[in-house]
Amino acid sequence: MIETKMSFRLVRQSKFRHVYGTCLKREQCFDNVRVSKSSWDSTFCAVNPKFCAIIVESGGGGAFIVLPLNKINKAGRIPPDHPLVGGHKGPVLDIAWDPFNDNVIASGSEDCVVKVWQIPDYGLVTTMTESVVDLMYHQRRVGMVVWHPTANNVLLSAGSDNIVVIWNVGCGDPLCTVDVHPDIIYSCCFNWDGSLLLTTCKDKKIRIINPRDGEVFEEATSHEGSKATRAIFLKNGLVFTTGFSKRSERQYSLRAPGHLDDPITMVELDSSNGVMFPMYDPDTNLVYLCGKGDSVIRYFEITPEVPFVHYINTFQLPDPQRGIGMMPKRGVDVTTCEITRFYRLNNNGFCQIITMTVPRKSELFQEDLYPDTPGDIPAVSAEEWWEGQNKEPILMSLKDGYQATQKTELKVTKKKTNILDRMPPTGKVKSEEDGKATAISSEALEKVNEVTKVNDDLRKRIDELQTEMKKFKAVFLKQENRIRVLENKLGELVGPGSTPASTQQAPPSPVSTNTVNNNCDMAPDEV
Repeated sequence: MIETKMSFRLVRQSKFRHVYGTCLKREQCFDNVRVSKSSWDSTFCAVNPKFCAIIVESGGGGAFIVLPLNKINKAGRIPPDHPLVGGHKGPVLDIAWDPFNDNVIASGSEDCVVKVWQIPDYGLVTTMTESVVDLMYHQRRVGMVVWHPTANNVLLSAGSDNIVVIWNVGCGDPLCTVDVHPDIIYSCCFNWDGSLLLTTCKDKKIRIINPRDGEVFEEATSHEGSKATRAIFLKNGLVFTTGFSKRSERQYSLRAPGHLDDPITMVELDSSNGVMFPMYDPDTNLVYLCGKGDSVIRYFEITPEVPFVHYINTFQLPDPQRGIGMMPKRGVDVTTCEITRFYRLNNNGFCQIITMTVPRKSELFQEDLYPDTPGDIPAVSAEEWWEGQNKEPILMSLKDGYQATQKTELKVTKKKTNILDRMPPTGKVKSEEDGKATAISSEALEKVNEVTKVNDDLRKRIDELQTEMKKFKAVFLKQENRIRVLENKLGELVGPGSTPASTQQAPPSPVSTNTVNNNCDMAPDEV
């Protein structure tokens, strides 16, 4: 292992030696963005050639803003009432654009849900709250979402429950769960063809995992410090990591699979305490180190020559950064020899656009700066990848500029159908089968008619019984009224001064009986 102190004086000869950064004018950037104040170690920004998404502060849940990057929608100051994507019940922690569909974005939140959204081509007109699909499996907050680099609709999510879930977004079901981490997962990264998964964890371990079954191929200690570490796969299969030493000094290292415990090189940078996010450009083999809270962007070139990681330069800025997003190569301007573009978030709500350019005198297309780059066409489907197929990304040329392929809306289909989803058979059926089906239908129809007739008879009998009950109830009420009237008349004839004995001994008078009968207005058999 080669361990050295960082030196910024000696620079090797390289075509990227004179790469320089340029900040666009303030009116060409985005201002008044309420960047999230969450303490989670995230970049808070995701960019593709069509949109820029930024996680923002929002009351009553989590949200992020989507800003179109076309020429029609000009940059500048963002109005306070700009529409948001706000369907989460908790703060949004991470977002990622689909590499094969510039209108699809995934988000993870503290509400333990991963949501996938479809953004219209013209951007948002009103606040969006309905997602295309909700992916629910995690029991604690979801702090990381990563798309597969070659397979269509394959998404990775990692949560504070120490579980990594591989999703098939097309049907909304988990393909695999990886439960090998004893503590919080800091970073996840697929290799060039998506056949391996690289993770870092709070237990200071770095792991290479089979994403299809969760088997750990290799495990080693990454950095000895207790702060967060990051690791990425390079195009040639090597592993680049950032972390901290025991003395809390920031480091980066280069390692080879099979010998992760023995770094090829490890270099100490400085003693700052911000987590460094490595941004990798596979076409130029440049790695950009962007630290949280830093005011600089350092960039290095990876080569097979010692010391393998060569320092190029440092881009200095006046204020610290809150988050950062990197534009894919298909979104850069090849006419100005731009090789990378960053969208840098400040604490004051300013999204600063930084272009990294290689100075060239010729205005022709520079083939050495722009080799074929991964395009927006997936190499395999989710089902093919799950069955074991591994393919490298489909490359495209930028000589004539990037032209987006026609995309359809993301639709989620059920993986398992039920009886309601079955369609009736089409085509002609044999005559024997027709006869059998007709006979069965006739027999069933007769039984249905018989049951219907029995039900009608029962209903008729029930109606008759209900009518008789009503008659009995009416008779009972009228008899009760008649008894009450007779009792009142009897009380009037007896009088208040009579004793019960004399009343009982006195024979009933015919006149009194007739009077009572005449005064009763209801017959005993009246209904």
